[in-house]
Amino acid sequence: MNPLSMARKLATSLTVTASAGLASADSPEDLRFAAFFKDYLEDELRSHPVFASNMGDHRYDHQIDDLSAKARATRSKVQRETLAKLDSQFDYAKFSRPHQIDFEVFRHDLEEKIWTAENVRKFEDDPRTYSEYLSGSVYRLLAQSSLPKETNIRNAIARMRLLPEVIEVAERTLKHPPLPVLETGIKQHQGVISFYEKGIYDMIGESPQRAVLEATANELLIALRKHTLFLEGALRARASKEWRLGKEKFNLKLQFELNANTTADEVLAQAEAEFARVTNDLYVVARQLWSTCLPGETLPADDEGGRNETIAQVLATIGREHGKPEDLTRDVKATVDKLRAFIHDKDILRLPDPDRCEIMEMPEFRRGNSVAYIQAAPPLDPDNRTIYAISPPPANWSAERVESFLQEYNRHMLQILTIHEAYPGHYVQLEYHNREQSLVRRILRSGVFVEGWAVYTEQMMLDQGYGDGDLALRMTQLKFYLRAVANAILDHRMHCTAISDEEALDFLINRCFQAEGEARPKIIRAKQSSVQLSTYFVGRMALYQLRQEIQREMGAQFDLGRYHEAVMAHGSLPVKHLGELVRRRLKKPR
Repeated sequence: MNPLSMARKLATSLTVTASAGLASADSPEDLRFAAFFKDYLEDELRSHPVFASNMGDHRYDHQIDDLSAKARATRSKVQRETLAKLDSQFDYAKFSRPHQIDFEVFRHDLEEKIWTAENVRKFEDDPRTYSEYLSGSVYRLLAQSSLPKETNIRNAIARMRLLPEVIEVAERTLKHPPLPVLETGIKQHQGVISFYEKGIYDMIGESPQRAVLEATANELLIALRKHTLFLEGALRARASKEWRLGKEKFNLKLQFELNANTTADEVLAQAEAEFARVTNDLYVVARQLWSTCLPGETLPADDEGGRNETIAQVLATIGREHGKPEDLTRDVKATVDKLRAFIHDKDILRLPDPDRCEIMEMPEFRRGNSVAYIQAAPPLDPDNRTIYAISPPPANWSAERVESFLQEYNRHMLQILTIHEAYPGHYVQLEYHNREQSLVRRILRSGVFVEGWAVYTEQMMLDQGYGDGDLALRMTQLKFYLRAVANAILDHRMHCTAISDEEALDFLINRCFQAEGEARPKIIRAKQSSVQLSTYFVGRMALYQLRQEIQREMGAQFDLGRYHEAVMAHGSLPVKHLGELVRRRLKKPR
């Protein structure tokens, strides 16, 4: 396909997707609603070029968002007007059931955006907000666009020339960010500078436009380095020490995020009960491994302190089974081969064909925050690749810190991590998601479902026999799941109580068995990402409980692979809708 044809194909991707949704509509009201959402989305894409690029619509790759207060106020007004039109122009009772769900998803998304703009002032209080525009908006063009390489570079240059405007808006808009958020923002900004000093050249390689890009990058670096002085000087001087969201806002934000008919107190109570159960499971497995891991040593006393000591010592022994930093990417690729074969042989589900998941070493400028991430194929460009990035320890870490990192992400943990991130976790689920014909569901995905599915698969794979009963692998899976449960507890306590950093650190190290190098960043993350940490646990519990219900209902007729495909057959929906849709899908042939 020549470049012009490819550009036209991508420019019409939204229309093609919308037409598919319209063709499957069941009533005139469905048709009107599908067209209404398409018009709304078209305006969103045009008004937010970075969002459009991330969604896989490349018509606006040469532009950047208007982040001014006036533009943001206009967007909020449009959202309010759209919400009012939904209620006044459509008859919910006339929709087919799938479009009723789409209507609910869209309406909830608008309500959440309106509430968030009023109550979580990210442009005023969070300098990290601007990092997505300053580096992410360019990185995505070069890392994951179906347009020809030179077109992507040309668009990147055009977008880079507009980034000083983003810096000007940031300096006019940022007021009193919480100090922990500002400190992370400063670190991220250092990564932005690193990207334009070196990372971007690693990505483009040889190009006839390299000299123009270099000149543009050097001009931008002047503005970026000046912005560093603003962040570390004037903004730090007026940063706020208060970062807690507070119980009332936390509860409301959680209900918007989860969209799962549950309250913050209910989530906390369920998480605390699950924490006790999983800790007990860890102890049971640790006792079985004790004589192998610590031969000749006496098992500690069977009281709370002794049980925690038993778990910690066994996990420490398991952690020493790790590879070399330079071999992490290779080790993950070997794990992928095993996982794919197991999923196929045990009919866990049908894997995407062709496989578009590319495993790569994480770019240097993105390292230091997480060991891995999935960058899924965009929903409006679903034939694109998915990137599964693995991070070796940063080059400037001490030998002691590197060893701690490798013990945390030992050969057992790398397998659980890859189950979660890729097979059959995020990569597989999001490939299924991109098959969804409803434009509403394809664009407005539920993070609770996405994270919940990934956590659900960790235990499921071992339950079905992956690892051949390796108790060290089971122990590691339980530790990883305990982390997800603890995330929900920490999330609530950090924002709704007066828990201190020292108390939080004690909880993570001595009760969750996390290394200090893992625990301290988690505390920082909890301070600046309220509610998101709860999504893993809530999503996993919803999916796990639904599986138990349907398995009991179907009895001997229950087929695991068929069930998993039914769960993923509707996009990434709010979990409250899954029960009825999965049951309906299971009445049809696989």
